[in-house]
Amino acid sequence: MKLKNILFVVDDIEKSKAFYKELFDLEMIADFGENVVLTEGLALQERKLWDTFIAKKTTFGGNDAELYFEENNIDKFLQKLEESSFSIKYLNKCKEHDWGQRVIRIYDPDKHVIEIGESMEYVARRFLERGMTVEQTAQRTQLPLSQVKVIAGVNAC
Repeated sequence: MKLKNILFVVDDIEKSKAFYKELFDLEMIADFGENVVLTEGLALQERKLWDTFIAKKTTFGGNDAELYFEENNIDKFLQKLEESSFSIKYLNKCKEHDWGQRVIRIYDPDKHVIEIGESMEYVARRFLERGMTVEQTAQRTQLPLSQVKVIAGVNAC
């Protein structure tokens, strides 16, 4: 068995398709009207169809799950958010975690949480380029020393 897609229930399928296309460059794989499949394994389904399947009222904004995207040029992505045709609602603007990763958390149009963060390989490279040793980088990023050595191009033995 393998996980195929993550499905988000949305109020306005067209608005959500435009949101994920404009901000995350996701493309349409299949469009079944009230149910669409986008690249990267995201499926969207309109609430009115979803409600018929589960026979319960759907609520949004539980803040108990998120989609996670990686973007190494956080500053450029922040600019993209500011220039977006959507009114972006932030959980947090850009912040740096203790392990050095810069992240942003926003809501999509239906209050699903989305996190955008730097890849940890990028974070490690940034620290190495700033003069941190392999050992210091491993300690700061909480990555295994062997992995940081690979990133740094150092013989892992």
